[in-house]
Amino acid sequence: MWNREMQSAASEEPMMVKYVEKSPTGIETKSLSRFAISYVLRGTLYLYDGDRRRSVERGEVIFFGIGRHYTEALPDEGGLFEQVVIYYTPSDLQRVLTHLNITYRMTIRSNHSCERCRAGATIVAEAGGALRNYFTSLNGYLREQAMRHDETADNIKMTELVYLITSHGDGCLKSRLLASADRAQECFEQIVYAHVFEPISIEELASKTNRSLTSFKKEFRRHFDTPPHKWFVQQRLNHAQLLLLSTTKSISEIGNECSFPNTSHFIKLFKRAYNTTPASYRHDHPRQAM
Repeated sequence: MWNREMQSAASEEPMMVKYVEKSPTGIETKSLSRFAISYVLRGTLYLYDGDRRRSVERGEVIFFGIGRHYTEALPDEGGLFEQVVIYYTPSDLQRVLTHLNITYRMTIRSNHSCERCRAGATIVAEAGGALRNYFTSLNGYLREQAMRHDETADNIKMTELVYLITSHGDGCLKSRLLASADRAQECFEQIVYAHVFEPISIEELASKTNRSLTSFKKEFRRHFDTPPHKWFVQQRLNHAQLLLLSTTKSISEIGNECSFPNTSHFIKLFKRAYNTTPASYRHDHPRQAM
């Protein structure tokens, strides 16, 4: 369900959506071309990073960066999973920040920085009382058919969210939110993520981002905190892990899908990274296989 909505997210600024699931979704791949902020209203959302799984419950806010994310929705005892998601671009966020600065003379900045902020594709933070009330209100707003696709109302709700996140102390959520106002960062990361599973050289990627090879490598480290080749291999192996957990595809099929056409080479890289073969990994983690 989320995947279908994300395809239309690129056509509206900002976009606020409520998702409802009545049965477990299994592990799903989300490919985001925009930033997103989410809040779980009912049930549990699992976030996967390789074979590490983090549960997100009601009362926690999630920041999703551009790129691939692996999630699983689990309904509560009442049989429902509910989640609201706000999609936005750097332009949306810059417009809100400019409005807050000009209208209310707010100068918003963050002095917080940590490894989690720099390298994390997702940030999970506890929502204070004001944020919880905001998302409860947003849930009601999204129920009103008359208010849907109302650009003015959407912008007001987006402004309120940005104000609540940025006006109550520093932290990872505020830091990542403000960093996402960088249009150049959005463009760079979109180009990189668009080619994760393509047979492309670092030189070709540098050319696509209009940078020299040296400048590209430096910029890449600033965004992803690791060298390009190592990052690409790890992203592909992470995807292979999730396919081993959530599908019955063969090892060679998974290797091909993750840009490792040589199955022996794929097995070698996987074993080097995780100290086990893909087949053994699947055997030892049967819980998610479908």
